[in-house]
Amino acid sequence: MADVFVNYRTGDGDKSAVLIERELSHRFGKDTAFRASASIKPGRRYPEALLSGVRRSAVLLAVIGPEWARWPSLHEEGDWVRREIVEAFSCGIPVLPVLEGRTTERLRAADLPAELAEIAEIQSTRLDLHQAESDLIRIGDALVELVPSLLEAERSAAGDEAAGAVHNTMGEVHGTAVQSRDITGDVGTVIKGSQGPVHTGRGNLYHQSPHFSGDGATFVAGDNHGGIGHRFGEPRRPEDGGR
Repeated sequence: MADVFVNYRTGDGDKSAVLIERELSHRFGKDTAFRASASIKPGRRYPEALLSGVRRSAVLLAVIGPEWARWPSLHEEGDWVRREIVEAFSCGIPVLPVLEGRTTERLRAADLPAELAEIAEIQSTRLDLHQAESDLIRIGDALVELVPSLLEAERSAAGDEAAGAVHNTMGEVHGTAVQSRDITGDVGTVIKGSQGPVHTGRGNLYHQSPHFSGDGATFVAGDNHGGIGHRFGEPRRPEDGGR
């Protein structure tokens, strides 16, 4: 069951609807928000899926774009934006209007069909794409006040995210140690403070010994009554190109 049904009109608020759904899914969990184009699976009948989605939600979030009240189809009984909101009112489901942008004005009952006049009396919030991060947080906070169970969903989502972290432990380290979860690109590992140099990855190792360069060079020196040297692969060309 999705806790939040995201109501929007394609061409007038749909981009904000996508942002809202993604933020809610990140904050409260993947299945928290119902957005038609993302939540209705191929092959399902969308009229049944839409009305069922509204009835099973705890709150309907209506995204109000700049042209929302002037959209001609809003005055048609078969308009789905209208039907979803009316269904929420009929089921006693709270409706939260979200005004898109800085210039979208509050709704006026006189501009709306009689069935939707109630939405003009509901305190709205705003999503300004120029300050989307803070506005999305505020929308989430408002939803938590309307649906207290979202607070537990938020804690559960945070726990799942923490469970995906990588936990490493180390014993006593004399030197520098670096841990990281996500690593991309060519990565080498350097350990400092050991009793002698340790180098893993690409490159050459020079430390009080003859210098060897190339892929797969191995040199062992010390109390082995001699030296052991191995070399594999084709010799590299001199860096100056042989000139």
